[in-house]
Amino acid sequence: MSYFRELPNLEYQSFLSDRKSVNEYLLVKNIFRRVKLRDDLHLRNVVTIFNKYQIPDGSRPELVAEELYGSSQYDWVVLISAGITNIRNQWPLSDKQIYDYSENIYGNSINDIHHYETTEVKDSQNRLILPAGKIVDSNFTIPKPGSPSTTLNPVIGVTNYEYEVRKNNEKRSIYVLKPIYLQQVLLDTKKAMTYDKSSQYVNNKLIKTENTRASNP
Repeated sequence: MSYFRELPNLEYQSFLSDRKSVNEYLLVKNIFRRVKLRDDLHLRNVVTIFNKYQIPDGSRPELVAEELYGSSQYDWVVLISAGITNIRNQWPLSDKQIYDYSENIYGNSINDIHHYETTEVKDSQNRLILPAGKIVDSNFTIPKPGSPSTTLNPVIGVTNYEYEVRKNNEKRSIYVLKPIYLQQVLLDTKKAMTYDKSSQYVNNKLIKTENTRASNP
């Protein structure tokens, strides 16, 4: 089931300069019709409904859909279940793309330090003293466990390129709908893509907007 094929139609008054009359309409897809997963699916345990999925390098939504659901036309199910609304910004780049992107952004400074962060520190009893990944200054220090008069500088530098790779890799981990629930989502989508009776109703897949040119000559 192709998502855009399921979008209902809309007859909209023609805005074309070569229209033959004020009563001419254009048949278009109603792109404002939106579909989301049912609330009761979201409210259930995420482990029950979704699987954690790691997007492989260079993969695209249609390839993930082919792998999980047997058809690339369910790419929109992948995006909806992952909560992705802007594929350009929210889908991970390939390794080559992220390098090219970083090089374009930082130029010769691609390997310069972006920021400093802590490394993990534990005491002799394996108790955590300092977690890793806290952003700090390069000269950050703490007392050495067991030797308060001595200080440690548990800091590493993260380059601009490493920073961009990390951000990109965070996008690789998504939740995807378990295949067992696919048919339910498809049925819900078909239902959501039909019109209820209204003043614009023509049939359950078509509405017709008011012709303002005809009513306000």
